[in-house]
Amino acid sequence: MTWACLAAILGLLPFNPTAHAENNYSLTGFAQGTTGGGVLEETDPSYRKVYNAADLAKALKKGSDVKVIEIMNDLDLGWNELPSSAKTSPFSQHNAPLTHPVLKKSGVSKLTIDGFDGLTIFSKNGSKIKHAGIIIKRSKNIIIRNLEFDELWEWDESTKGDYDRNDWDYITIEGASKGVWIDHSTFHKAYDGIVDVKKGSNGVTISWSAFKGDDKGSDSWVTQQINAMEKNKASYPMYAYLRSSAVGLSKDDIIDIASGQKKSHLIGASSFASDNADLEITLHHNYYENIQDRIPRLRGGNAHAYNIVMHNTGLVEAKNKITSSMSKAIKSKGYHFTVTSNGAISTEGGALLLEKSVIKDVTQPVKNNQKDAADSSYTGKILALDTIYSNDGDTFRGDSTTSGSPLAPEPAPAIPFSWNGFSKLPYSYSTDDPANLMNQLTSSDGAGAGKLNRSAFEWMSTK
Repeated sequence: MTWACLAAILGLLPFNPTAHAENNYSLTGFAQGTTGGGVLEETDPSYRKVYNAADLAKALKKGSDVKVIEIMNDLDLGWNELPSSAKTSPFSQHNAPLTHPVLKKSGVSKLTIDGFDGLTIFSKNGSKIKHAGIIIKRSKNIIIRNLEFDELWEWDESTKGDYDRNDWDYITIEGASKGVWIDHSTFHKAYDGIVDVKKGSNGVTISWSAFKGDDKGSDSWVTQQINAMEKNKASYPMYAYLRSSAVGLSKDDIIDIASGQKKSHLIGASSFASDNADLEITLHHNYYENIQDRIPRLRGGNAHAYNIVMHNTGLVEAKNKITSSMSKAIKSKGYHFTVTSNGAISTEGGALLLEKSVIKDVTQPVKNNQKDAADSSYTGKILALDTIYSNDGDTFRGDSTTSGSPLAPEPAPAIPFSWNGFSKLPYSYSTDDPANLMNQLTSSDGAGAGKLNRSAFEWMSTK
């Protein structure tokens, strides 16, 4: 705590939450030491302003000497939206959309950042990137700040609602990438995960970012999808069945249930991969609203989450729309249409520390095994400290180790917490009181893109 904050608490100075938050905007966590492309003048030949897909393709071509990319406006990067000059590396065609009316026209792209050492991508205005997934591989020292990611979800008929075909994530960090900071960004509903880290990547921090399900508005992304299927039910057997008398869900019910985001962060792509031990991620001052699972899900390595909010009230309301008889009818056809409610998960020897956070209306807030509770090799270490948990009208503030704590890990016997490979965290950090966290992260200068009015110099700087 700074002297100014202490003095404010003692009544010597007025408390200024914005000034306190500004201190927290500096880079910390496992990505500490990352500098990206550095702080450059706009006239530097390694500084590139990007206005369209062609500009971006040129700037991110493997072997490029570009160090700083400023995104000047929203970018539609679907495969069918790219000019022919951009339909080459680093862009490639992603799995073809099957159901969403917008994506069927736009297509979806992969944008691969491969082999970069020192790169900053930012916008001053919170520019939006749509219809593309970014893959960071074999790279180090990467910074992404003040960007919004949207329109990368569609209804899944092909795997009966299991969402196991398209593999669309907004950002995937892989190939033993090292030193990646994602900051002040906003992520909307995605088909698969939002930001995943795998294949031994480490030194990752995600801070001051917002992760949100669909807002269910009259023209929202999910609403557009449901409206399209409502007009032609015969082409969508799963949707038609949910709307039939056999189940009895209304169109609005389906919008409500489908609006939540299924997965957030998968850390480690497969069980017991030899490089899972290298995984490292810090999550701090992030706001997760109506996210069903993986905040994060860790498979080996180390994860530290502090001052994050999980707020799933909307998911509770959606889940209540599915009666037991409806659920039975849905499962009888092999369809997957339900609402999961998991929070922080550590499995397979991973070490996850969750502290000074808020968890609201999450059914299973802390889990330590997702495969076989009787097999300790599938169990992870997880510890919650001074965290506020509220559910069904009850509120608890404390630790997972407190007797009778609702934050006690389940379903396997808890393993005493220790870090993997070190005895204490290799960085310093300061925390905020979780009692004020909800207001802090949802305020006008809280988590997400487009919240701060800062200069290019400030967005390039890590302090």
